[in-house]
Amino acid sequence: MIKIVVLDGNRLNPGDNPWDEVAAYGTLEVYDWTEPHQVVERTKDADIILTNKSLVMRDSIARLPQLKYISVLATGYNSVDAQAARERNIPVSNVPVYGTDSVAQFVFALLLELCHHVGRHWTAVAAGEWERSGLWSYHKTRLIELVSKTMAVVGFGRIGRRVGELAHAFGMNVLAVDIREENPPDYKPFAFASLEDAFRRADVVSLNCALTSENEGMVNQELLAVMKPNAFIINAARGSLIREADLANALNNGVIAGAALDVVSTEPIQADNPLLQAKNCIITPHIAWASLEARRRLMKTTAENIGAFLVRKPQHVVN
Repeated sequence: MIKIVVLDGNRLNPGDNPWDEVAAYGTLEVYDWTEPHQVVERTKDADIILTNKSLVMRDSIARLPQLKYISVLATGYNSVDAQAARERNIPVSNVPVYGTDSVAQFVFALLLELCHHVGRHWTAVAAGEWERSGLWSYHKTRLIELVSKTMAVVGFGRIGRRVGELAHAFGMNVLAVDIREENPPDYKPFAFASLEDAFRRADVVSLNCALTSENEGMVNQELLAVMKPNAFIINAARGSLIREADLANALNNGVIAGAALDVVSTEPIQADNPLLQAKNCIITPHIAWASLEARRRLMKTTAENIGAFLVRKPQHVVN
């Protein structure tokens, strides 16, 4: 009987997304979270490991002779040493498509909050501020319309392209930054641009690229300095794309007007993160991916990954 161990299953299934499709393939053992020093003990007799953020690194892989397959419960797979697995002929699969629509939708939830501060205005109403004002229309912040403004999408893969489509639907001009400037969308206005040019021209920058050693910390003091003073930056990709101290300084000194982030460099966020005290900075706890619909797609594809591996036709292999 195949043994499957899930190292960190709580976020995929906090109680509303059963493991039945995965469990159908063998004996299933699910842990809410696994620290690196616990990996070997928990998976010593596992044939298949499923992980999202719990680390499966070279030293652990070397000590798991029964391990045959790893499936990552996400699109990004930097939690697994894919090269070490390859050296052992262990395929590593990911789930490349599951949260495209949810993440793109959340990008605009963040952007619209920066434009209208709906939550802040509701809090003001609940606190009696509107009543006390005596005004029929009461607003605490500048309200912003998106039509004819420019959205720069950094990373024009599946999610980035969906963000671009939504920006176009809002009447925005779209710039895209990507290594491969190919297959431009049909809508207009649209153009590919370099990173610096996109930051210089954009009213809104949305980061939708994978984190690599080349782009870690790319949003730094120098790049922020070329942005318009009324511009916003949105990050629903990876926190380490941004040098957080530089962004906090840019916000506090009026270099840019606002930021909305669903990710930070260390998660959960730490009390000393400078963005917690930055002006006009909205931070949500890494939830863009987590709609029930997206999590169900993720569960379904993970089960399909296991099924494909078991018939010796592994799919979505990243190594």
